Amino acid sequence: MSTGLRSVVDSGTKLWLDSIDPDLVQTNLAHGATGATSNPIIISDLIKTSRFDDLIAKFADEDHDDAVIAWALTDHLVQQAQKAFDPAWRRSGGDDGYVSFELDPLLEDPNANLPLDQRVAAYVELGKRWARGHHNRMIKVPATDAGIAALEPLAAAGVTLNVTLVFTPQQFRQARDAVWRGAQKLNDRSKFKSVYSIFVSRVDVYTVKHAPKLSPAAQGQVGIVNAKRIWKENRDFWADKHLPLHQEMIFASTGAKLKGDAPDKYVAALAGSDIMTNPPETNDQVQKLGRTYPKRVDQLPGADVLAEIDRTIDLDHLHKTLMSEGIAKFADPQKALLALIAQKRQALTPRR
Repeated sequence: MSTGLRSVVDSGTKLWLDSIDPDLVQTNLAHGATGATSNPIIISDLIKTSRFDDLIAKFADEDHDDAVIAWALTDHLVQQAQKAFDPAWRRSGGDDGYVSFELDPLLEDPNANLPLDQRVAAYVELGKRWARGHHNRMIKVPATDAGIAALEPLAAAGVTLNVTLVFTPQQFRQARDAVWRGAQKLNDRSKFKSVYSIFVSRVDVYTVKHAPKLSPAAQGQVGIVNAKRIWKENRDFWADKHLPLHQEMIFASTGAKLKGDAPDKYVAALAGSDIMTNPPETNDQVQKLGRTYPKRVDQLPGADVLAEIDRTIDLDHLHKTLMSEGIAKFADPQKALLALIAQKRQALTPRR
């Protein structure tokens, strides 16, 4: 009987790594990982290792500014990961083996306050640009107003999409419907693929602060219940579309964040279907625990717990709160990445 990450995969879950660190990619490939995702924090952490100083120096020698260097480095690292997961893409006929590339988070920077139509146009233009020529790259678009408005034209252009920053069923439905409208404009849907990243543990952090009167049985379970309900709704929606590839949920934000939570809390609860993008440290802990993870994604708490959650949690407030926090966590790391690139450029100048 398999244990650890291999048992997660054996339960029916696709294991995607929340990192494109080349070393971690190879380690997790051995554990059954078949995809990965990228974001500015991941790129910044890789820069801090100094392993890519020569590449940054090369880009600087070509007189690129900080933003161009940041995107060139991101593109390079994502392409490396794409090569590593290309065999999984080929084995699955295009249903697995993807690496997600996040579009410019500064489009959602509250301080910039860009008009909606300008943000939508930028998402569409950037999505097409960064997808061009890549068969196993997913373009990551946030489920903001502008991001959702960009999904239909992107899907209609054949861009493979990962809709991120999803917290509520309403967001999911808006995103899914926009993607499907776009997909229906395609002459050939044989390569149509979309995924929807539902954030899990951030919801439980929210309820501790904003719904402290939840019973012990319900507290810490809202994120899981929310994710499982959306997972089922997603399966039901696509069931009669008869598409060659699966349109799937990604269970994101799967690292335990609450005091007293087991490190594998979300891995255990959501095992059994679709995709998990686990942080590297969560995967390490799952391996060390050596447990077996059977399918549980289709199991919900008792009716009394569900009823308590439904009457206590204000989904509109949850959405507004977590989106506000999420957009800050979305834009601020990109600013930090650009500042880090500037520091590296200065430090590497003597080498030029």
